[in-house]
Amino acid sequence: MPIYLDCNATTPVEPAVAKLAARFLEQDYGNPASPIHDYGLFARAAVEHARAQIARVVEARPDEVIFTSGATEANNLAILGLAQSALAEGKRHVITTAIEHKAVLEPFEALERLGFEVEILPAGADGRFDPHQLAAALRPDTALVSTMQVNNETGSVQPLAEVANVLAQHPAWWHVDAAQGFGKELEQLRQKRIDLLSISGHKIYAPKGVGALIARKRAANLPPLQPLMFGGGQEQGLRPGTLPVPLIVGLGDAAKLALREHAQRQERCRAFRVQVLAALARLGAIQNGAEAHCLPHVINVSIPGIPSDQAIHALKEVIAISSTSACTSHTRTPSHVLAAMGVSFEQAESSLRLSWCHLTPAVDWERVIDILQQLRQA
Repeated sequence: MPIYLDCNATTPVEPAVAKLAARFLEQDYGNPASPIHDYGLFARAAVEHARAQIARVVEARPDEVIFTSGATEANNLAILGLAQSALAEGKRHVITTAIEHKAVLEPFEALERLGFEVEILPAGADGRFDPHQLAAALRPDTALVSTMQVNNETGSVQPLAEVANVLAQHPAWWHVDAAQGFGKELEQLRQKRIDLLSISGHKIYAPKGVGALIARKRAANLPPLQPLMFGGGQEQGLRPGTLPVPLIVGLGDAAKLALREHAQRQERCRAFRVQVLAALARLGAIQNGAEAHCLPHVINVSIPGIPSDQAIHALKEVIAISSTSACTSHTRTPSHVLAAMGVSFEQAESSLRLSWCHLTPAVDWERVIDILQQLRQA
């Protein structure tokens, strides 16, 4: 099997997390909405324990964690769920950035169809947006600002601390898509100014199909979200449906491990990165996004003279990599993230994303280099 280097698309499940989830599939399968017997009581206790584990990572309160099917649903709930309140207050201006995931950009398109004025901030060659441009864009009728924590294609960490300062005296709700950085970059998500925060289980070694929206309270009240679905009233009336306890306890355990093992995981990913950078340097690779701002487990590069689709195919028996977001990798459309950064079409067409984790085994980089050099000479 090839070595898996596409952890930004999805991660392997931690063995301990898989074991715990299996227990709640096979033995402790009660419904937390049925606390009339021990099965239901234990399931409810397990869900609340997971809620506390997740909250601890970002220093939130357990009752501020709302479980969803993943970050995409959490993004939609955060962005579209505020629409009714914003319209009632006469606030129709919303801001996001050009490098957001489609799970944010498309809900913003939906807001535009509802009559909102959407302002999209550009990004620089370093892969980050400029907080000064956000400050200039803010208006009295700005209802929402949505910015990602870490870009999924480049690994560039966004300047959230600076955004917190910009928004310190502005009442706009601030949403952060933290799918790629939750549990990997800790300090910025602890900014109390962040109102809404989306996370995904399958990006932090938990099962697919579960995530959460963390909604911090202002003056003891949750943000004025309206549900997008109805029927059951679970999760404070914001996300109906029977809670998937095995997935939730898996997410909680993964959050616990991410916090506990953060330093060791970072160290292992940095050591792996040294090997990646050394191999890519021999191929004359051009990094997309500034190295100084990248998390240690991901890199986006363009290798001159080698189209990305050819490189991915040639390497498929050695390493499994991608060229863009998993949600758009099936299309031939060039990356909107790289385009927003000013990367040329030719350079974007040869871009590759390599992403790994603390569970990634060693790679035969000599073989990788040899394959790509032969491909370039063909």
